[in-house]
Amino acid sequence: MIFRGSRKASPFFNTFIMKIALVGYGKMGKEIEKIALERGHSVVLTIDINNQQDFTVENLQKADVAIEFTTPATAVNNYIQCFKAHVPVVSGSTGWLERYDEVVSLCKQYGSTFFYSSNYSLGVNIFFEINKKLAAIMNAFPQYDVCVEETHHNQKLDAPSGTAITIANDILAEVERKKSWRLNEFKTTEELQIVSKRIGTVPGIHVVEYDSAEDVIEIKHSAKSRRGLAFGAVLAAEFVQGKTGVFGMKDLLNI
Repeated sequence: MIFRGSRKASPFFNTFIMKIALVGYGKMGKEIEKIALERGHSVVLTIDINNQQDFTVENLQKADVAIEFTTPATAVNNYIQCFKAHVPVVSGSTGWLERYDEVVSLCKQYGSTFFYSSNYSLGVNIFFEINKKLAAIMNAFPQYDVCVEETHHNQKLDAPSGTAITIANDILAEVERKKSWRLNEFKTTEELQIVSKRIGTVPGIHVVEYDSAEDVIEIKHSAKSRRGLAFGAVLAAEFVQGKTGVFGMKDLLNI
């Protein structure tokens, strides 16, 4: 990796002032831009639905990293374009994970760098770890049924959220009486129900509930704004500088 910027102190990393390509310039892209500029970086390319013709290998190579927040339909092709440009890509797009193994293989094939998380909030990633610990404990208590509920703004395209799927899969790995998850509809006790709600401008709420005849145990994370997600995405972009391979928030947070 050849660094094109100058060294800059960071509260999290000794990093370089980065030139960033924003692939997806909606509300998240604009929030990421604010955080990046606050931390001394620059944005050299923004790609959105109105300027797809600018999303070229040549233009991407002007950047040190690409931060990608788009749609399930476009995400994988965006990654491939970044791999071809040999520009590290940090992505928060959800709804495409059935192609995850393919993306990892392509990243290795191109000798590139891919950082993915379904949620870049530091708090949510701490929540993930608490969820795993609680699920491991609750495996021994079959009188408690468990469900996951997520609420997001009404412009979010996919359901359940990528974060809810991560939470559910972590529960399935620990709670032996649950075999699979099901969205909204509940049919058997072996299924883990995920309830998805789309309401107004809610940034994101995730709840895990264990319910018995006697009591309820609940853990909850509520995002106050998109800023926490944007901050984590910029930290991830700083983290991947000089690295090759596939990474996630566990690597960044050293969990």
